[in-house]
Amino acid sequence: MHESGHVPATSANGRRKPRKTLRAVAAVVGVTAVAVGATSAAGLGPFARGTSSDSGPDPAAVGQARAFLDDWAAGRLPSAAGRTTSPGTAREVLSNFTSGLDIGKPALTAVAPASAKDGTVVVPFTARMPITDLGTWTYKSKLSLSEQDGGGWKVDWTLSLVHPHLSETEKFRLERAKTEVPKAADRHGKSLSGDEHPSLSPVLAQLGSGGSGPRGTIQLIDRATGEVERTEATFGAKADAPTDGTVRTTLDATWQSAAEEALTSHAEGKNASLVALRIDNGEILAVANSPSSGFNRAVSGTYAPGSTWKVITSSALLLKNAVAPDDIVDCPKYLTVGKEFHNVETSEHRNATFRKDFTESCNTAFISLRGKLGNRELGDVARTYFGVGQEWHVGISTYDGSVPEPKDETEKAASMIGQGRIQANPLIMASVTATAVSGTFHQPTIRGGTEKTATTTPLPAKVVSQLREMMRATVTDGTARRLSDLPGDLGAKTGTAEVSDDEPNNGWLVAYRGNVAVACVVERGVTGGGSAGPIVHSLLAAVPIDAS
Repeated sequence: MHESGHVPATSANGRRKPRKTLRAVAAVVGVTAVAVGATSAAGLGPFARGTSSDSGPDPAAVGQARAFLDDWAAGRLPSAAGRTTSPGTAREVLSNFTSGLDIGKPALTAVAPASAKDGTVVVPFTARMPITDLGTWTYKSKLSLSEQDGGGWKVDWTLSLVHPHLSETEKFRLERAKTEVPKAADRHGKSLSGDEHPSLSPVLAQLGSGGSGPRGTIQLIDRATGEVERTEATFGAKADAPTDGTVRTTLDATWQSAAEEALTSHAEGKNASLVALRIDNGEILAVANSPSSGFNRAVSGTYAPGSTWKVITSSALLLKNAVAPDDIVDCPKYLTVGKEFHNVETSEHRNATFRKDFTESCNTAFISLRGKLGNRELGDVARTYFGVGQEWHVGISTYDGSVPEPKDETEKAASMIGQGRIQANPLIMASVTATAVSGTFHQPTIRGGTEKTATTTPLPAKVVSQLREMMRATVTDGTARRLSDLPGDLGAKTGTAEVSDDEPNNGWLVAYRGNVAVACVVERGVTGGGSAGPIVHSLLAAVPIDAS
């Protein structure tokens, strides 16, 4: 049993076309910040930075709200608390709330702020709280900010900011139902255990009794009596009947062992995770995390996918013939869209083709093409063709992605390179890769034969051919050259995802070879090729090409 922690009673709360030229166009002037392809990527956490408006809430207040949510989500609780009117209490409550309910790394997504009649600024937001081994608790809340006498803005501290039902008389408690870890076997009938494959411990726990997965509830209780007043969230479905047999999974012991060894040897102590799955049917072959215990970030994590998202952005552009691989799309060092974006190491490729922009992961080129897509188009393509954001029935608890409509041009620019408020994880990006190179979305599964599946539309064969060719070129001539010595028809896309101004970037790499798609993320990995590249290389080098 876990509780949200003590809160002081005094607290309140194919055929090549002739080249055509598509030039990058600069927008309004903004402030400099790196744009390299994650949650606060391109300096875009819940809000765009360096923007201004002649109407609406004071940008300084909006910036303070963004900084508070960024700090809270990143676990920088002293800094978050320091932005409130009651730093001591705020720090204690935020810490107790997270640890008491086994919450991992929250995802906090703000919506449009508004000015109140009393001069305060109100910022609603959606909180997605990952509960270890259970799933994600999603709810809506809001914060308000007041201008201080000495200047500047502070978040008005109240308990209800954390959750609307948290108060001086009520708090939350996490109750976990007892479930036995079942005996499990891989796709070939080989026994699987957490002892032999440590990363599978949380996965096997989620398979649970009768395959229903772990179960639990978050309850609102009276602080004084402990009596339950209501159930706020329920995780896991109660099994019709427990099973005494062995749960057969789609996992492959060979892939699983190679995945865990790759992380052990090359993650360098950083948080990292990867997923490998079959392209032809979505069956998951390996799920691995470093560290191996605790939160299963490989399938339940919430990350901005960085430039690996350019696979979907390219799909959207190619679907409507807005660009072709041989078209010239200039790749300058900088491009200003409400704020200044630039490429990794401020690289530039003048008169580059769109293919070159893809293989070198040019942010400015992709951002310059934002006018070719409607505001909802990127999300529509992700959902309609790739199943991202639909409800997936994998067999264990997963986070299935989010592609919100951008609020403004700056956020739309960030979305083109997998930043802003776009959220994914290795499971999602492995599936995206499989869909891109096969043309057909297959519901990812760890148990096989799911009755419920997302509904999607196949990609046209021409688009699939173009995506495969560009991903292959990324290995032979681009940012995924680290994989070029591996045998087979292998393609990939790297991604570098900014987390915040003062933290190293996350590194991403997605790849396909034969009938297998792989996605890997390394937190604080700096670059995708440099951090995720060695892990994926180790994995693919250890498993035969035809092993799927």
